[in-house]
Amino acid sequence: MHIYSVSDPEFKSYGNVWDNVPSELTSPVLEALASTPIPEGSKYVASAPELEGVMDADKLGFLMFGGRPFQLGWCNGHNTRLNCLEYHRASEFNLGARDFILLVAHRWEIEDGKLDTACVKAFRVPAGTLVEVFNTTLHYTPCMVDDGGFQVMVALPAGTNGPRPEAAADMPTAGDSYCYWKADKWVLCHADSPKAAEGGYVGLIGKNLDIAVD
Repeated sequence: MHIYSVSDPEFKSYGNVWDNVPSELTSPVLEALASTPIPEGSKYVASAPELEGVMDADKLGFLMFGGRPFQLGWCNGHNTRLNCLEYHRASEFNLGARDFILLVAHRWEIEDGKLDTACVKAFRVPAGTLVEVFNTTLHYTPCMVDDGGFQVMVALPAGTNGPRPEAAADMPTAGDSYCYWKADKWVLCHADSPKAAEGGYVGLIGKNLDIAVD
């Protein structure tokens, strides 16, 4: 599949590249992120003290979320497959210690609870570039550019991706409740994905894309 750059015009409907953020706000996060482990698979930590405790993390968080409580976490590992797509009610911000690739689609491309993976596009994000992923953009685990894997900061409003609330048991069957998974997390899974085997909603049709072969 063709891999665009986030600096290409094609990315504008999916997110925004914040290329004017002072390096004194991003460098401490990048330094801490570079020291986090890169597993063979992938691992996500929603709230990471090693990132949230760096100098001026509060200023960076305010810049991204305007005073709303936030969390700085990370998603690291080795991955080339799509597997799932998720979205939140607010934007997500990503910052990589290494180049990485985002696989994305638009929420409005979901039809009758299904999304054809032919709609998915791939975008390479350069290391050190802060990228906002809009809340209307479907996304999931980053993909690696090389065998070294990926290390990506994931910034979100506090509580996002947290445990499924007990109140979810009484959620009406309406809107997008069919693909609700965890706190502020709605997920469409491919039938071949591990999350589908865990009971996730199968909403991706077509190929389970793999950037290494597709």
